[in-house]
Amino acid sequence: MQSILAIGLFVAVLVLVIWQPRGLSIGWPAAIGGALAVALGVVPPAEVVSVVRIVWDATLTFVALILISLVLDAVGLFEWAALHMARAARGSGVRLFVLSLLLGAAVAALFANDGAALILTPIIYEQVKALKLPPAAILAFVMAGGFIADATSLPLIVSNLVNIVSADFFHIGFVAYASRMLPVDVAALLSSLGALYLLYRRDVPAAVATQGLSPPLSAIRDRRLFRLAWPALGLLLAGYLSSGPLHLPVSMVAGAVAIALLAAAWRSPAVDVPRLVREAPWKVVVFSIGMYVVVFGLRDAGLITWVARSMAWAAGRGGGPAVLYAGYLAAGFSSVMNNMPTVMVNALAIHASGVAGTQRLGMALANVIGCDLGPKLTPIGSLATLLWLHVLERRGMRIGWAYYCRVGVLLTLPVLGATLLALWAVLALHG
Repeated sequence: MQSILAIGLFVAVLVLVIWQPRGLSIGWPAAIGGALAVALGVVPPAEVVSVVRIVWDATLTFVALILISLVLDAVGLFEWAALHMARAARGSGVRLFVLSLLLGAAVAALFANDGAALILTPIIYEQVKALKLPPAAILAFVMAGGFIADATSLPLIVSNLVNIVSADFFHIGFVAYASRMLPVDVAALLSSLGALYLLYRRDVPAAVATQGLSPPLSAIRDRRLFRLAWPALGLLLAGYLSSGPLHLPVSMVAGAVAIALLAAAWRSPAVDVPRLVREAPWKVVVFSIGMYVVVFGLRDAGLITWVARSMAWAAGRGGGPAVLYAGYLAAGFSSVMNNMPTVMVNALAIHASGVAGTQRLGMALANVIGCDLGPKLTPIGSLATLLWLHVLERRGMRIGWAYYCRVGVLLTLPVLGATLLALWAVLALHG
């Protein structure tokens, strides 16, 4: 009976989170589902404390990074960078396409995939419209930007919410994580550039008229804050690098920089600080705790036991098969049940599988890769993609599910394979 309740709660919460009837916040179904899991005895109350310990750092880091991104967006930094990128293209459509993807990868690395997808995508969209590109070219730029935001959200712990959850769960430090995943991210970027160019080469124009674009400095709405942003970003990166040796949670680093930027922006005419704080994704904190309480209930339902056995079987076949299996399994799960619950289901399974040493680390990092890239197979794979589609619809651009899934399969499967093979090679070099 408990197993049926656990599975039923999980499915119900997942459906409501993805469907969001009448604009229902993702926090409500997760919170109610978590409360019911405890009330019905599916999850012992003590496990709630375990969940909070696992997710608090990840969710608070996510909120802090979004606040930093929103301040920098209000100041005009991202638009300034995009205008510089457009000018650097020097009239070449292909160069503009590649540079826009490189900018997306950089934003995803520092400000998480959500920052790249939700803040940079609208800027790129408005710019390609201003360049009077045909609809097929606009679609190519938008789809490529959305894909690159997730595909290259690998290099740092803070580049994706699932990265932070997994790194905290397996106690992987910032430098230890980055030393392995930075080269893997380069492989993901190069394979993504190749796959996206092959798919959209006929739609990207050979030449674009960039002369009509505004000068980059015109995008800056507050020069004082713009100048302060650069040392703030330097402190952010320095804090990340020192977080491991000092045993500091990354949320403390990101939170301190976010608070400093908000304080500096308090009197800025370009930034409405109270509104930014109100509109910060606090619901993600509630969602993370509630959703993971529901996921913990699946342990007694047998799902995690089954996944753990399959992980142990794959590990018995060697390092390469273990990495490929964990990555593709995470991608498949993410595409049908969202990457947030997937990363925890698979993390619990890897922990329960008995796999140790380099193989355990490899499967943990492959799980991250699968949960970062797998959501691109379907529109329901991640909350960022659902929000990205919503942002585009508000601008009059609707992307159908059939088209999205077709493109997702063509792009994701080969890029995922190349990225997982790169991880295998990097782990072999690290010994």
